[in-house]
Amino acid sequence: MKTVTLPQTDLCVPVLIAGMMRIRDLDDKAIRALVDAALAEGVTFFDHADIYGGETHLCERRFADALRLSTSQRDGMVLQSKCGIVPSPRGTYYDFSHDHIIEAVEGSLRALRTDYLDILLLHRPDTLVEPDEVARAFDELEAAGKVRHFGVSNHTPGQIELLRSVVRSPLIVNQVQLSLTHAPLVAQGLAANIAGEPQSVSRDVGLLDYARLHGITLQAWSPFQNPGWTGTFLGNDANVGLNAALARLATAYGVTPTGIATAWLTRHPAAMQVVIGTTSPQHLRAAAAGVDVMLSRPEWYELFAAAGHAIP
Repeated sequence: MKTVTLPQTDLCVPVLIAGMMRIRDLDDKAIRALVDAALAEGVTFFDHADIYGGETHLCERRFADALRLSTSQRDGMVLQSKCGIVPSPRGTYYDFSHDHIIEAVEGSLRALRTDYLDILLLHRPDTLVEPDEVARAFDELEAAGKVRHFGVSNHTPGQIELLRSVVRSPLIVNQVQLSLTHAPLVAQGLAANIAGEPQSVSRDVGLLDYARLHGITLQAWSPFQNPGWTGTFLGNDANVGLNAALARLATAYGVTPTGIATAWLTRHPAAMQVVIGTTSPQHLRAAAAGVDVMLSRPEWYELFAAAGHAIP
């Protein structure tokens, strides 16, 4: 398994991340099989969030209850969780207050049966954020040894800069939606300054280049999803040309189309990680097989065009 060292840390981590968002309805045996398949591929990084499972900390509890990790097993993993999204009867809201961050982390630690998180991410931007509150929470969690590293998810460069103006700990990760067909943060730069081309409109204020300039690792979530939550592009009749290109390259490289779709992401020099939110060990193995595929420039751009993006 290809690895990357997260900038500003000593963490050497696999390029592939096993996302635990959908394990709620799996029994303990199935969760263990999924985790065992990940570990066999060298995927030691597991992504959680306090809201996963439809009940606060439910998927975190299911993970811990199924695995019953020893201290050495826990120390051999990277556990990442997220906080800040709060479902309520009046509607979902976001909360980056000091007290909520502390409460959420304490809940994640109890649910995961661990003394520390390797990485904590702020899940979605809270427009009411007070950066001083975030900084105070991060300082307390780091000083107590409860969180080792910090990052964000779905944040723009400006939102990150606002936090960085006060937060002393490096923000090492930004987890963002990215796939072959949902790729505005890649596509806009290729069509910049072309009047009348919808792709030239910036939707993320240069997030990709900002991350590369500031040593922030991008983690791509929903790496096989079409825009608008219309399902995966893999095998989708709406993506005939893309699937034909994926199938041809899969045959050439001896992997599956899933592997090639993964390779498209890991080929990018930003050294991204890819979050695979599957509950299928077979699907996870197929993605893992693509990590070591090094697509050529013509192949990478061919897939980009086949996904419907403009190459001026």
